[in-house]
Amino acid sequence: MNKKVLGVIGALVLALVGTMLLVGYVSRAEDRALAGEELVEVYVVNESVGAGTPADELATAVSVEKVPEKVRATTAVTDLAELEGLVTAIDLDPGEPLLDTRFVAPQAFENRPKGVSAPAGTIEVTVALAAERAVGGLVAPGQTVAVLSSFEPFDVDPSVVEVDGEAVALPVEISSQESVETPNSTHIILHKVLVTSVQIDTSMGGLGVANSDDDDDETGPAEAPSGDLLVTLAVTPADAERLVFTAEFGNVWLAAEGSDVPEDGTTVQTRGSVYIPTDEKDVK
Repeated sequence: MNKKVLGVIGALVLALVGTMLLVGYVSRAEDRALAGEELVEVYVVNESVGAGTPADELATAVSVEKVPEKVRATTAVTDLAELEGLVTAIDLDPGEPLLDTRFVAPQAFENRPKGVSAPAGTIEVTVALAAERAVGGLVAPGQTVAVLSSFEPFDVDPSVVEVDGEAVALPVEISSQESVETPNSTHIILHKVLVTSVQIDTSMGGLGVANSDDDDDETGPAEAPSGDLLVTLAVTPADAERLVFTAEFGNVWLAAEGSDVPEDGTTVQTRGSVYIPTDEKDVK
């Protein structure tokens, strides 16, 4: 056997040994990282689970894993018995931790708002809103709402004006070189917008469904959702642009608006105008 063949064999042996050492090092890396950490058991979803699945059918769809106490979600399920009598509120995907906020009572699941179809000529746009910006979380599919737009001050280039929706630069001799700050402003930009769907982001705290044993007590206030609402609205393409722009660079508020609510009598509100009686303003 010549030296070249021996060299190749030696290189292969060294590569194999190096690979084995690397695999061993990596396999022990997790143990080293968790050294000294207090581990707790949590459930993790192994296979897709559809919304409405009873919790007592999840035994084969989840497994127990150990994670550091400090990274365990506060709503992580540690005992399947905690979910007795509940069903999944949404679809569960493989790899996600099992959280108690993903479960509701069967009646709450059956009574959840259903989506409605968007009218012809409209497109659907979804905005994420805190409950207080969406009628206290009570907005529901089939309702119509007014969309309010609020903006904080921002700088405007006074050398550029808008003409028929197009930006036009002014000659230097008649334009100022200093930027101008706009005032805070709020205005209703859309009326009678149809809500086609409402979902609740459970990742930040859940559906906010009360688990009261006293179903007959209807005198207290309803419990508001603790997660953001994902509200889908049916709007024209042009209105979709205005809505998305506000969601990106300002704040969106929704107000319940029935068909009998007049659409006139509103005006752009600023710090300087909010205290002026409506009948003294230029309304539109």
